[in-house]
Amino acid sequence: MIDLNDFWKDRISGKKVLITGGTTGIGREITILLARLGAHCFICGRNQAPLDETIAAVKILTTANHCNGLVADLANEEDIKRIFVSVEKELGGLDILVNNAALPFGGITEGTYADWDYLLRSNLLSYIACSNYALNMGNLSHIVNIGSMSADVRETGSSLYVASKSGIQGFSEALRKELNPKGIKVILIEPGATDTDMQEFTKEEKEEKIRNLEMLKAEDVAISVAFALAQPERSDIVNLQIRPHLQLI
Repeated sequence: MIDLNDFWKDRISGKKVLITGGTTGIGREITILLARLGAHCFICGRNQAPLDETIAAVKILTTANHCNGLVADLANEEDIKRIFVSVEKELGGLDILVNNAALPFGGITEGTYADWDYLLRSNLLSYIACSNYALNMGNLSHIVNIGSMSADVRETGSSLYVASKSGIQGFSEALRKELNPKGIKVILIEPGATDTDMQEFTKEEKEEKIRNLEMLKAEDVAISVAFALAQPERSDIVNLQIRPHLQLI
């Protein structure tokens, strides 16, 4: 019988983890939880202030300095290269990649070609590029892709965002089939409505939706990531959909 008291920590402690978009929202909560479980985390985000705040939060909540990071724009390949140079320097390798960084967007009548290009480079191409760079480092055991249930629900007025998340869904499935024979797990996590800065609601409206079981907290998604990562080698969480109890989609 497995003793669950220390099971997650035993599976995650000491792992070297890169979390893209790890400075806010879901990424921030993933960073904090994995660091509390003993992982050594490296994060990136587009702005300095939330990067510093997340690193400071990890220092407060853990007994060791388990987090470092840098400001980077994942739509820029040179920034992606810089991230992986820093990961090698700071962590000395990589066990787990969490592709999480994403931007919101609406429908086809919004924006320009340059906007769509930036969205797809940020939301989809960065997942592909980071996975490639992580694999080239060697010793990788997991790739976790944070997608969205928008890939299945396909809401009206969000066709560009849906396109990016549908791409992640297809990429994750095909990548898993490529990498499983090499001993590397690929996990797709698809949350429903979650309290992040991507939601166009006031703080009060989001708090009410959480109370009414219509919206998740970011930490709920982080727990699902830790659960998937803690599985034994024989067990794969291939696709985990997590939604608010009363988000009836």
